[in-house]
Amino acid sequence: MRRRDLALLPAFALSAPALVRADERRTLTIAVQKISNSNTLETPREQSNVGFRLSPLYAEELIGTNWTGDMGRRPLLATEWRRIDDRTVEFELRQGVKFHDGRTMTAEDVAFSIGGARLFGTGQARTAGTGITAGQDSLEPQPEVLAVARRTFPGLERVEVVREGVVRFVNRTPDVTIEGRLQQNVGVVLSQAAFQGSQNWLAWARAPVGTGPYRIAEFRPDQSLTFEAHDDYWGGRPPVRQIRFIEVPEVSSRLNALFAGEVDFATDIPPDQITAVERNARFEALGSAINNIRIIVMDKNHAVLRNPLIRRAMTHAIDRQAIVDSLWAGRTEIPRGLQLEFFGDMYIQDWDNPAYDPAEARRLLREAGYRGEPIPYRGLNNYYVNQTANSQVLVEMWRAVGLNIQFQMMENWSQIQEPGPTRAVRDWSNTHVFSDPVGSLARAMAPGGPLQRNGEWSNEEFNTLSRELESSTDMGRRRVVFRRMLEIIEREDPGYMVLHTAATFIAKRRDIAWRASRGWPMDFRAENLSFGA
Repeated sequence: MRRRDLALLPAFALSAPALVRADERRTLTIAVQKISNSNTLETPREQSNVGFRLSPLYAEELIGTNWTGDMGRRPLLATEWRRIDDRTVEFELRQGVKFHDGRTMTAEDVAFSIGGARLFGTGQARTAGTGITAGQDSLEPQPEVLAVARRTFPGLERVEVVREGVVRFVNRTPDVTIEGRLQQNVGVVLSQAAFQGSQNWLAWARAPVGTGPYRIAEFRPDQSLTFEAHDDYWGGRPPVRQIRFIEVPEVSSRLNALFAGEVDFATDIPPDQITAVERNARFEALGSAINNIRIIVMDKNHAVLRNPLIRRAMTHAIDRQAIVDSLWAGRTEIPRGLQLEFFGDMYIQDWDNPAYDPAEARRLLREAGYRGEPIPYRGLNNYYVNQTANSQVLVEMWRAVGLNIQFQMMENWSQIQEPGPTRAVRDWSNTHVFSDPVGSLARAMAPGGPLQRNGEWSNEEFNTLSRELESSTDMGRRRVVFRRMLEIIEREDPGYMVLHTAATFIAKRRDIAWRASRGWPMDFRAENLSFGA
């Protein structure tokens, strides 16, 4: 432009922001089957595969998980931690961490987030030094949040601010799993000021203010979720300026959007579509078995399933290997009950699922006096990959031994879990949130867990053993207790049946360098994302 033309521009055109180079980072668009089950982003309310996928983008725990590596623990918002005794763990906090609202994270934020009003309500704040006051009724968490918080941290006495930069997690009882519990995204650290400044709980839950590499820019329930880069992120400037998740329920539509260049990633791809993805050199599919096990839940209060012999018959009628071979092309595994090898010393190597034995299933049904009474089976339309096909296969396997299982397609999880005479069998999955049976079996099936909160199953001996599993520090005894718990809930008085380890496959543009995790989370930090020429 000539000097004369410059002189005619409005004054603001020459202001400093105009001279700053435009943000040239790319944006990413990701097609997902579902964004949120609860239409919120508050982690204890969204304990699901879709919730686990998103939360690391905007919120972080004290102790992280190496999702793209060995699944081990790694420093996150705490740089180190140490055991004071069997009930107490002390944490050194990372310095200079910025929330999305620009505030610097403090020890008080940590105490508030894990032990205070966010999880336990203002009337039950269990913190030291946070200054939480009662009476913020509009910010009281939903009952589901309170239940999940109490189940996640059942022995919590207080979160103590020792001094700035140091906090202590203090339990009422001994617990060898405190560190693992704090790896769960229920215990992410969020801004106390932002929480207290929110209009109400729902407004907060749809835009929680965390420390992650991306901040929530716009959430349109059942449609889209947009993140923007948090350039003050302690882990370095994020590699993209915006990530947009769009809800596309059908697999074919997600893949068509990828092939047409409308999206960069398409999640929840069935194994039989991987060849179609890789037929084009521009795309690839990544994924593997993950830290989640697909299960079928049986409501022992149903008139027919009240007899454990019928539930045991159902477990013997399932050919798990046929399901893995036919629906998953052998790309996943059959775990040894509700456990994974990353349990380490707590893994029971010689345990296994009830054998596929149609003759035994028929014998048990005869002994139970079963006469073909209908048993309802509730499921969703491919919320889980291959869910509909899997349901059809299961119904036929049960029918082959004489079980009259009637599948009912439901619209949402509320309908799936609704109590009543038609609640008998349902689809579910169990995520192993840390490397101990407390993080899966106890978390989901013990008192306070979803199975018993829903009123579907309970067993007095199992519940007594669960309390011992969570409080004992004798690892040998804990193994004995864990085995007995599996015997009860998987063989003697079945509450669920294991199908297979879940696997997740994601189709993407090949020119984007990115590693899939060994769990649900999608990692878009600088060390896990780059672009080709």
